[in-house]
Amino acid sequence: MTTPLHETTLASKPSGDVLAIRGGRPLHGRVDVKGAKNLATKAMVATLLGETASTLRDVPDLSDVAVVRSLLEVHGVRVTEGDEPGALIFDPSDVESAHFEEIDAHAGASRIPILFCGPLLHRLGQAFIPDLGGCRIGDRPIDFHLDALRKFGAVVEKLPSGIRLSAPNGLKGANIHLPYPSVGATEQVLLTAVRAQGQTELRNAAIEPEIMDLIAVLQKMGAIISYEPNRVILIEGVETLRGYDHRSIFDRNEAASWACAALATDGEIFVGGAKQQEMLTFLNVFRKAGGWFDVREDGILFRRDGELKPVIVETDVHPGFMTDWQQPLVVALTQARGRSVVHETVYENRMGFTAALVKMGADIVVHPHGLQDGPRRVARRDLEQAAVITGPTPLHAADIVVPDLRGGYSHVIAALTATGESKVSGVDILSRGYEKFLDKLTALGADFDVIG
Repeated sequence: MTTPLHETTLASKPSGDVLAIRGGRPLHGRVDVKGAKNLATKAMVATLLGETASTLRDVPDLSDVAVVRSLLEVHGVRVTEGDEPGALIFDPSDVESAHFEEIDAHAGASRIPILFCGPLLHRLGQAFIPDLGGCRIGDRPIDFHLDALRKFGAVVEKLPSGIRLSAPNGLKGANIHLPYPSVGATEQVLLTAVRAQGQTELRNAAIEPEIMDLIAVLQKMGAIISYEPNRVILIEGVETLRGYDHRSIFDRNEAASWACAALATDGEIFVGGAKQQEMLTFLNVFRKAGGWFDVREDGILFRRDGELKPVIVETDVHPGFMTDWQQPLVVALTQARGRSVVHETVYENRMGFTAALVKMGADIVVHPHGLQDGPRRVARRDLEQAAVITGPTPLHAADIVVPDLRGGYSHVIAALTATGESKVSGVDILSRGYEKFLDKLTALGADFDVIG
């Protein structure tokens, strides 16, 4: 399981950009979502595997994308603008090794460098990763990745400055069973297995739409990958791969975030580029909570359908309710009549953002070890937390500091829902996952100023 980079409690002091938000006005208008960050960044890494140039379309203008682009360029990949807005061309013909210092300087707090390992081992026979431990990524996700790479035949050396990997005998197919259907570990196996000698069987794989889109990218490159029942993926290694031309799947996390903003502020938002199929689970919960939506050819229209209703939600891996969806939904549930319960079963520490909502007047009680009673669809996990939200509670303005990407978005929506002027600090982190976020707020009629 990959621990989120910024899943912490509220910071002790403001940092980054500050928004002065005057709330109490519904959001109305249209926003458009582009390619999913969780696909684009991984498809960019996949360009290292090709012998020819690749073109990726609908690439969102996000800080995470900029980090991956810099890391590719550090390794010698030539990145240029494509023939349409949001298109990038990646030429890997001059790939070379990079120093720890260069990788560390460009990676920052990103966990992307770990995914470079398989492609670089195939390409160069070695890979280097700066220290990604501690609060930046945590030990367990690194172990998931390193255990998988060892099974392919990689030799892992942990050094004071980071990790060195080599493949003196090349990489060979392996049988891998993930203890949890981790998205990051599944991506690692896919990016490594496609050029490993022989067949790889991956069991208990993540099957998120972004994973399936990455498989489509790799298949375009010449990979042989089949998805079997019960989360099993089979990969037959090939000697060489070519470049690809691919348009990214839309960002369903951003689409759901704007849908929750319409629900919380009692507004109406059309999300251009959103598609029904990848959001079925979200749409069901949205409707149960009192939302109304209209699926159209070019997007989905979201608004309330009368009074909001309480719901019980359990986050889970796909096809369950995504953990990234629960945080903005919790803001809307503060306005629902009755008691809602959100069981967080994916990440250990994703309820810290609720402290700011309580400060703004919400009635939210977090149970740090989950709730034992009640019928469950998702099996209870030792790490889970639960939030009980009782509403409706009018929200009032407050000065708050964002803790992470989705929590930060939720704080902004809470400030837009609240009466009075709130100051929300640290919103620069939203550039990791929301393209042109402030422009979109303006287009929806939000009343705010940037003061830092």
